[in-house]
Amino acid sequence: MQPKPTRSEVWMVDLGMTAKVRPALVLSVAVLDHERHLFGIVPHTTHPWNTRFEAIVQLPWLRAGAFDAQGFRPVPPLRSNAGSEPSGPRNLP
Repeated sequence: MQPKPTRSEVWMVDLGMTAKVRPALVLSVAVLDHERHLFGIVPHTTHPWNTRFEAIVQLPWLRAGAFDAQGFRPVPPLRSNAGSEPSGPRNLP
């Protein structure tokens, strides 16, 4: 069974061809199996602009940077990236 994203976890998310696979903070609440849904995420950037919309989070496996709230976007259901590092959910402290 695949793990399900929960609010405050950081997942590796495929954001399309030009945006690459990158860490993203999950903002959505848990959903039930029978519900149609999208997940709200905020992508991580390694090139912050130092604006008030960015949250700097330091995790051992995460490169220096920030989660930029202005990059909020809905994405289809997330699945763990087994076989790549980091993979699956990473809880924020």
